[in-house]
Amino acid sequence: MKRNKFITAVIALSLLIVSCGSDNKTPVAQSMDPIVVKVSNLQADNESPFVTASGKIEAANSANLSTRTMGYVNKTYVKVGDKVRKGQLLISINNADLQAKRAQVNANITKATAAYNIAEKDYNRFKNLFADNSASQKEMDDITAHYEMAKAGLEAANQMKNEIDAQFAYVDIRSPFNAVVTNKFIEVGDMANPGVPLIAVESPNNFKVTAMVAESDISQIKSGAKVNVLVKSINKMISGKVTEVSTSAKNTGGQYLVKVVLEKTDANILSGMFATVQFPVEKNTNTMSIVLVPKTAIVKNGGLKGVYTVSEQNTALLRWLRLGKTYGDKIEILSGLNADEQFIVSADGKLFNGAKVIIQ
Repeated sequence: MKRNKFITAVIALSLLIVSCGSDNKTPVAQSMDPIVVKVSNLQADNESPFVTASGKIEAANSANLSTRTMGYVNKTYVKVGDKVRKGQLLISINNADLQAKRAQVNANITKATAAYNIAEKDYNRFKNLFADNSASQKEMDDITAHYEMAKAGLEAANQMKNEIDAQFAYVDIRSPFNAVVTNKFIEVGDMANPGVPLIAVESPNNFKVTAMVAESDISQIKSGAKVNVLVKSINKMISGKVTEVSTSAKNTGGQYLVKVVLEKTDANILSGMFATVQFPVEKNTNTMSIVLVPKTAIVKNGGLKGVYTVSEQNTALLRWLRLGKTYGDKIEILSGLNADEQFIVSADGKLFNGAKVIIQ
């Protein structure tokens, strides 16, 4: 009997505690001050204003200079960042063996020139004698052959000199155009090896963008078209012109390569910066309406993307979306949001599901 009364008392006490706790419990979202937000309506566009593609800025002219001979670097004449002229000497490689070969070639040219001059004089003298019937046909033939051999010997010596001069171009590394030195891969005393880059140069103030365009958009892009290029790191829009449009995606993973040359600008552009190219497209009256929202309104959580909307109870409600193409600073909504719904574009605090909001 006492045990039953004890159990009854414990149950009554537990119910009293639960009841008291329930009366004092308030949801966190309801206890917080409402967050001031700005909302916007979905924007429907009958036409995508342009096709966008990401790419990287490169110099219009660039080169990694190397040598075709092996040797130690004697001297480097420039450093990274230096501006150089076309033909300016950048690096010299030990060329003692070429100097010796050049001396031999010059000696051979002197010898071949002397032999040619003697043979030419003999040929002219015998030609006159043969005309006066004072020399036989055999003598004339012999002198002619000797003259031709001397002439060929001199030509061979001169060609050997041309070959040696060409080899000097690979030990005296010169700039192929007016440029800026962007990298050096070797220092004095290092061994230069054939085909290994020694120094990199690129033309200043002349840039291009190489972008990859999807197969669904490539048919709308034409060579010669004027485009806008957004350089993200400096937040500058620069004009450009399409110069090349690839017709094959065999080696580019199903995307097509498009090259755009940028107009000259005072903007601080550097090679390697990322850019977004905006290609204009022709108007098509049959194009279905698309819905766009600013990229700044998109919320990301892992692989999911969505926007916050305002519920009937004036609370923030996160809606996950399926997104489409990017058009500048806006992105296409394929599904997840109705055309008559508003979404939050900015907030004065951190939003979360169920947070109380006040529309500004």
